[in-house]
Amino acid sequence: MELLSVNAGRAKAVEYTNSPSGDTGIDKRPVAGPVRVEAPGPAGTGASGVAGDAVCDLRFHGGPDRAAYAFAREDLDVWERELGRPFAPGSFGENLTTRGLDVNNALIGERWRIGEELVVEVTGGRIPCRTFAGFLEERGWVRRFNESAAGPGALLRVITPGEIRAGDPMTVVHRPDHGVTVARLHRAATADRSLLPEMLVAAEWMESGLLALARQYAEKYGPDAGTASETPAP
Repeated sequence: MELLSVNAGRAKAVEYTNSPSGDTGIDKRPVAGPVRVEAPGPAGTGASGVAGDAVCDLRFHGGPDRAAYAFAREDLDVWERELGRPFAPGSFGENLTTRGLDVNNALIGERWRIGEELVVEVTGGRIPCRTFAGFLEERGWVRRFNESAAGPGALLRVITPGEIRAGDPMTVVHRPDHGVTVARLHRAATADRSLLPEMLVAAEWMESGLLALARQYAEKYGPDAGTASETPAP
């Protein structure tokens, strides 16, 4: 398992974003040499945890639960075949392009060591937006991305800051004792919200937006909403 590339983007004005500033940093490119990664400030004020990377819409990006975004080279390869176009590292707006790591089946709260210093923790999966769709210029992209078996990639929290660079080894150093994976949480948030109450076993590690969604659903429909249809009638 290795870090194939560290990617950062500059703020750019575009027509396809809902960002109040009209800017986006989604166009990320590989960075040469070491890059510092650390916890940003609070959500709404803190931007990317990756040095030199622009986060322009602080309503939905940046902050401690979304300090960085990882996407697997293997999943970029899937999209290359499906869409018939090449995707270089960073093409999906990811900060970290990985190789050999099953990003989408990582558990929420799973920790990875990257290089000698950096330790990050998985908090959730990416929910695609208008900016992502506009950047790729693919019709129906949000729905297609959500329904794909390729998976959403992983949002990350910084546990121990450090410098990383392309080629650094990656190691899974902790896996919590539950079964909530990035892919399953993403399915609950997008395709089958009846699963959301089940996701709360991972509440202490979840990204704040997904956690709020799961709690709101459970409060409205009850903690057993997702299992009601599976309970045999008396």
